[in-house]
Amino acid sequence: MKFFKSLLGNRKAIAGLVIFGLFTLISIFPGLFTTYHSPDALSYAPRLGPSTGHLFGTTSLGQDIYSQVIYGTRQSLVIAVVAGAFATVLSVLVGVSAAYIGGIVDDFLSLFTNVVLILPTFPLIIILAKYAGQSDLVMVTVLVATGWSYGANQLRAQALSLRNRDFLESARVRGERRSYIILFEMIPTMTSLIVANFLGAALYAVTAAAGLQFLGLGDQSHDSWGEMLYWAQNQEALQSGMPLWALAPGLCIAILGASFALMNYAFDEIGNPALRPVRRKDLRKGATALKGADNVLVDVA
Repeated sequence: MKFFKSLLGNRKAIAGLVIFGLFTLISIFPGLFTTYHSPDALSYAPRLGPSTGHLFGTTSLGQDIYSQVIYGTRQSLVIAVVAGAFATVLSVLVGVSAAYIGGIVDDFLSLFTNVVLILPTFPLIIILAKYAGQSDLVMVTVLVATGWSYGANQLRAQALSLRNRDFLESARVRGERRSYIILFEMIPTMTSLIVANFLGAALYAVTAAAGLQFLGLGDQSHDSWGEMLYWAQNQEALQSGMPLWALAPGLCIAILGASFALMNYAFDEIGNPALRPVRRKDLRKGATALKGADNVLVDVA
């Protein structure tokens, strides 16, 4: 209850949740936001400017840009959420297990994590996506394989600080298994950090997936914002008087990424009181309390 109260009282969290909720609604019910149910239909005049009939104009092939943005939301959002979720699960398994088990297991997993962490990420995902094939499954796999290491390091550091706490010692004395202690004793105390890692991994997935699709390494049979950028670049949209073909999906990617970033900052502030912004009301209360304490000291003197 206290957690949700803190969440609802954080402006960054509210802004991020509203943006994410809007994109989620668009991805589930795209027909509510556009009357064009076939975004790839070549049934309109090409290179039309923005109008009431075509809010963002049409492409060089006569496709409605606005409907492509609406229907492209689903794949972009699904890739971000799924890749972020699996990367977070892998981070938890590696980071928490390494910290709790310790010894050779910790040394090996930490070494492997650090090796993955220092690899040049974007060139690596380009190579993996190029030779593994162009599909959503391959893209999610590549994003998970390259996006889990930073979170694993954070979770390992947090788990190391918890390993010798009294509640874990009591669980070991009761004879609980390692898997039980990790899953039901350690991980629940790290919820805010795990959620923050998921949001960071989802943000990475949004930008990396868009970059791969822009380079032509995505599944071109599905509409997405990255694929829109790829075709806009191929057709020289900016030079041909169709700027919204490139600007609209690029802006959507930036806004979705901003929503994940805002929620990430909010969870950091909720989990770490030192990061919480000090409001004027709190400052006034603190100044009043300090003044009262000074007056008491003067009276005593």
